[in-house]
Amino acid sequence: MKDSEPMTRPNKSIAAGALAALILCAAGASAQSGATRPRRVTPSQPTPTAAPPDTASSARPAAGAQPTGTAASAFALYQQKQYEAALREARAITEADPKNSDGWKVAGFAEVALGRYAEGAADLQRALDLQREAKAEDPNTLSALAQAYTRAEKYDVALPLLIAATTRAGAAPDAVLLYFRGLAEYNTRKAADAERSFNAAVKADPKNTGSLFYLGRMAWDRKDYTGAINWLNRATLSDPKLAQAWTLLAYSYLNRGAAATGPKADADYLAAVRASESLLKLQPNDEAAISLQGQALVRAGQFARAATALERAAASDDAQPNTLYLLGFSHNRAKNFPRAAAALERAAAKEPTNAEVFRELGFAYESSKQYAKALAAYEKGLQLAPSDAYFKESADRVRPFAK
Repeated sequence: MKDSEPMTRPNKSIAAGALAALILCAAGASAQSGATRPRRVTPSQPTPTAAPPDTASSARPAAGAQPTGTAASAFALYQQKQYEAALREARAITEADPKNSDGWKVAGFAEVALGRYAEGAADLQRALDLQREAKAEDPNTLSALAQAYTRAEKYDVALPLLIAATTRAGAAPDAVLLYFRGLAEYNTRKAADAERSFNAAVKADPKNTGSLFYLGRMAWDRKDYTGAINWLNRATLSDPKLAQAWTLLAYSYLNRGAAATGPKADADYLAAVRASESLLKLQPNDEAAISLQGQALVRAGQFARAATALERAAASDDAQPNTLYLLGFSHNRAKNFPRAAAALERAAAKEPTNAEVFRELGFAYESSKQYAKALAAYEKGLQLAPSDAYFKESADRVRPFAK
């Protein structure tokens, strides 16, 4: 480089600005956006299949409470997992005798098993109402109804039923019902109650995946990343296929690492890489998962590997600006400036209002001695962030060489 040419190096200003874009925020209530800075994780509730495998067990009548008569035949089909056949037979019973509570109950069980939660809740409610009229309430119907309402996301209706089911005199703690109670409390903004219920579920069943996940999520909400890591590690041990837990675990390591220094930070970043690798085994083609791994690798200083991982997601025309920004950032740090510029040009086209994109783009152009393009990028950044001294200094530095 000639003495008269500008110095192209990732100085403190650019490093601070670029890394600021990689600082991970605590999760909010909104869903992930397509912003070019790393997106906030907001895992949805685990699906019933992601909850403990015996989730539906307490919805089945106990041996001494089996339906009698033709309802017994319908229930036998249900036990054999012939849910459609069980539903048809139960429907025939209720059509012939609308006051047959056992028919409504088996119909509700079958609908819940088929994932028709709103319909199942309606039929189970009918069964419970008929039982109460006859002063013969069945605890299993109440429990199943509470779960059906929860799965149908009618949390306010489910909660009193779940409280009744979990506080019934003489009943042993039921981890599944306690998990559903915690879920209803969490979604009705009763955080303290939800945490108690999830803890009680874990006490009853230390491998209750859903409760372990939500205890981790609630620790994350409090920005207690160490607590989140502890709970989420247990959740992933209980169910290694719970992608949401791996996602939030990786972000928790990244956030804790960002608040630490030295070996502790390095260890957390490497742990985030490992968590992201586990996530990618479950979702190998998911752009958000690839982007998360890219963030972890960048934090771990593995820029070339990050770029390789991100290139796969960036190959799509629909790649998110966040993915393209991270790819450009990684290529810049790996000193592959032409590829960095190509990725950042695409990011700028998709999201022209993010100053961080133009910070990195200007650096890529300047490093490859494309001074006119570098000047344009820095000036665009200055328009977007007028108080950012880096853009003004950079523009002044390359202006004499721009032609």
